[in-house]
Amino acid sequence: MYTPVTEEGAKGEPQYKYTDFIKAAPPSVSNVGIVGDVVEGSTIKGVGDYFGGREGPSKFEWLRENKSAGDFLLVSAGTSEYTLAKEDVGHCLTFVYIPINFEGQEGKSMSARSPVVKQAPPKVTNVKIIGDLRENSKVTATGIVTGGTEGSSRVQWFRTYSSTFDENSLEALSSSKIAKAFRIPLGAVGCYIVAKYTPMTPDGDYGEPAFVISERAVETLPPSLNFLSIIGDYSEGGILTASYGYVGGHEGKSLYNWYLHEVEGDVGSLIPGVTELQYRITKEAIGKFISFQCTPVRDDGVVGNLRICMGQERIRPGSPRLLSLRIVGNAVEGTMLNVEKKYWGGEEGDSAYRWFRTSSDGAQSEIMGATMASYTPSLDDIGFFISVSCEPVRCDWARGPMVVSEQIGPIIPGVPKCHSLEFLGSFMEGQCLKFNALYSGGERGECTIEWFRVKENGLREKISCCDFLDLTLEDVGACIELLYNPVRRDGIKGSPKSIVSDVISPADPKGIDLIIPDCCEGTELVPIRKYFGGHEGPGEYIWYRTEKKLEGSALLDISNASDVVICGREPIYTPSLIDVDAYLALYWVPTRADGKCGGPLIAMCSSPVSPAPPIVSNVQLIELSSGIYSGEGVYFGGYEGESLFSWYRENNEGTIELIEGANSKTYKVTDSDYNCRLLFGYMPVRSDSVMGELRLSDPTDIVLPELPYVEMLALTGKAIEGDVLTAVEVIPNSEAQQHVWSKYKKEIRYQWFCSSEVGDYDPLPSQCSCSYKVRLEDIGHRLKCECVVTDVFGRTGDVVYIETTPVLPGIPRIQKLEIEGRGFHTNLYAVRGIYSGGKEGKSRIQWLRSMIGSPDLISIPGETSRMYEANVDDVGYRLVAIYTPVREDGVEGQSLSVSTEPIAVEPDVIREVKQNLDLGSVKFEVLCDKDQNSKKITTVGTYERRILEVNKKRIKVVKPATKTSFPTTEIRGSYAPPFHVELFRNDQHRLKIVVDSENEADLMVHSRHIRDVIVLVVRGFAQRYNSTSLNSLLKIET
Repeated sequence: MYTPVTEEGAKGEPQYKYTDFIKAAPPSVSNVGIVGDVVEGSTIKGVGDYFGGREGPSKFEWLRENKSAGDFLLVSAGTSEYTLAKEDVGHCLTFVYIPINFEGQEGKSMSARSPVVKQAPPKVTNVKIIGDLRENSKVTATGIVTGGTEGSSRVQWFRTYSSTFDENSLEALSSSKIAKAFRIPLGAVGCYIVAKYTPMTPDGDYGEPAFVISERAVETLPPSLNFLSIIGDYSEGGILTASYGYVGGHEGKSLYNWYLHEVEGDVGSLIPGVTELQYRITKEAIGKFISFQCTPVRDDGVVGNLRICMGQERIRPGSPRLLSLRIVGNAVEGTMLNVEKKYWGGEEGDSAYRWFRTSSDGAQSEIMGATMASYTPSLDDIGFFISVSCEPVRCDWARGPMVVSEQIGPIIPGVPKCHSLEFLGSFMEGQCLKFNALYSGGERGECTIEWFRVKENGLREKISCCDFLDLTLEDVGACIELLYNPVRRDGIKGSPKSIVSDVISPADPKGIDLIIPDCCEGTELVPIRKYFGGHEGPGEYIWYRTEKKLEGSALLDISNASDVVICGREPIYTPSLIDVDAYLALYWVPTRADGKCGGPLIAMCSSPVSPAPPIVSNVQLIELSSGIYSGEGVYFGGYEGESLFSWYRENNEGTIELIEGANSKTYKVTDSDYNCRLLFGYMPVRSDSVMGELRLSDPTDIVLPELPYVEMLALTGKAIEGDVLTAVEVIPNSEAQQHVWSKYKKEIRYQWFCSSEVGDYDPLPSQCSCSYKVRLEDIGHRLKCECVVTDVFGRTGDVVYIETTPVLPGIPRIQKLEIEGRGFHTNLYAVRGIYSGGKEGKSRIQWLRSMIGSPDLISIPGETSRMYEANVDDVGYRLVAIYTPVREDGVEGQSLSVSTEPIAVEPDVIREVKQNLDLGSVKFEVLCDKDQNSKKITTVGTYERRILEVNKKRIKVVKPATKTSFPTTEIRGSYAPPFHVELFRNDQHRLKIVVDSENEADLMVHSRHIRDVIVLVVRGFAQRYNSTSLNSLLKIET
């Protein structure tokens, strides 16, 4: 293709030119070669690059070199592959490639020569493992060796944990050996064993090894012992060692126990704590037989049979000897020394002891009479060394070598000591205690003394270090402990010695001083007094009030004075209002805690009791009645005068304002006080006009008017289904309620309830108005209406409610009755409406037809259901449904009717009918019942083919011609009455042509559509005999 283009880029018309058909080149081949291993048993392949069109059935030849003749022999033809045989070993092979194209044209052949064919390495097949796959069993690897000898081949054994062969997971159990047999070791238990069989020639050439894996894992033997023995020395202190041979998998924690037996053959007693293979014989085993018991246990927990090995002889005791001997104790005069030794060699008897005294120059002498295991050094031993010897003796009088201990010493003098200590003096409060002590232990030095107070709970308190102690009140009821520490002249201290006294008793009670300070009303009066004589008890106190001050004998005889009044009997007295301007005196009898009394004391105040400053406390408000409050408080401070009262109002912001004109103790609430808090103010004023501080009460709760409430609730309407119930509130006639209802009522909330089966009421969630329309589901239930009033302050009153009697069903009625459907003669129509009046029973429905412009109704027989399927008989009529509501108890309501628009014909049917009427003559193929007189149910098999001919003047049914007969007219007639067409409501494919009483034809068509077209066409041609024009029904212009 050539397309001319100008310099500016404009393209011209392209020009085309075609060649002759391309021909293929002659067939040829290049790069001929042989691929594959040139080894006996291998398959080699000849290859080459073909050229020259499409390749056809090219030829291939394999030639073997004949060394003796110097030529080549054909060994294979027709295939490019060749398997090297034993005869080819030591020879070269030539591959010949003869190219041939698809048309059969043969080209020049090309060849390639192979190297000398080598002999195949040795090979083994059918390798197997023969033998019992159990621990310690012998197995053998066998196989068929080609190219070598079995005797030269080698086998190596492995183990693996997988039943699937994987060379990377093998673990070697042996080295590669010529021996084919192998004894399974313990390490292969639970594993699969693998044999690696390597074929070899006698001169050492080997081939590819073959592996074989056992069919199952190696099984283990049950745990058991093949021998059990005890070796060692059967004497006390000897070591016995048990040994055994274990078989049966990997050994786990086998159980070992050693037993002692009084005689051979008895059960024996377990040696506790010995669970090893070795046992060192103790003293308890002397004279008894010993046995070792072993229970083999495999590592997976399987337990074998117990084996017992009994010792050869009884256990012998060891020779008596002392393993150690030493003296325990301090080398001090008077301190007991004891022998500490460790005996070995059976049961010890009465071992012999001897004590020795050694001087500083080495001279040793036995201490006479010291033959026991302990010794107390005396004064004679001071400066000497002490040692002891012991000859061990067994209980059967067998004696061992004597052992001498190391020396201890030299013995030094004892520490200072106090042998006796006693008190001197009386154990009474106010007395002085001393002591007497007896010292020993060298020359006496500066001994120390400590005095302690010991209380009943055992607590010790150090109180003095003097040589004497003065007893005080703190010591009464406690004990005194004296601690004496002996000290030698050289400063050595001995062990302290202590004694404890009896309980210190108190002294006689006595009052030392009594003073009454200045008095003031309401101030607690505490007299200044001083007591002595043990712990003070509840003494006698009498407070007197007198109008004049008493002195001298008159004061001492105050109890007999005429104008004196007793005003208290407690240690502390608080003057009250009656004591103001009078004098107070106190009579005191000091008494000890144990009830012992001392001499009385009397004291009087120096000035009369003064009044306290006026104050008021506990100021509070009391609501006397609704809206009326009273304030009160407790006055104190002399005699009250004309105190001042006030009232305050506190709003929600916390601002307090004085209520003008409110200055009495009572106050009546006004509208201004609502939603505020009230406070009462009290300013105390004494009779001498001294004024105190103003005190305010705590604020009241927020003052609110009476809560509006409903006296009763009434209902208008009846508890009948469909009726409307309305709740009406009755308001109390009181002035207060009328006021709050008119000024402070905010809203009234309603809630309707319906009774349940168990007698409770369930709320109706969406019914929250004062009116309620009774529903169908309420029939038989009671209704309840609750009313709650809320005021402007957010308060809610008590719930008021009213209940109805059980709801009765209403009169049956149907509402919103309508017919649903598209309006064509083939549609399905349904009547819908809302029923009320109890549970609907068998309501009646009747479908009718109504001619346009006529009041008459034509009943449609059998159509009494809610659904109606229209047909061509309904065309031009209105469908009318009369619905008579019926309750389940049979009560009927008023009937109600509803109608449709005139029924129209389906658009596709209209088109076809118009076409046929415009033609003026039309034929339809139908089926005619050939047995019209039969009363049996008509089936398809009883119908025959007919031709229905229809035109503007007449109608006829023709039986068509057959091979043996001519066409025959069976029915012929005009459209004059009584001609008509009948339909079958139970079969949409059937129709009946009635000319007169003797000429009828029961016809069947294939579809309802055809039937409707036939009927409408026939009625269209017969319209001059009808009262209503079918063309008007079909809206056809004539």
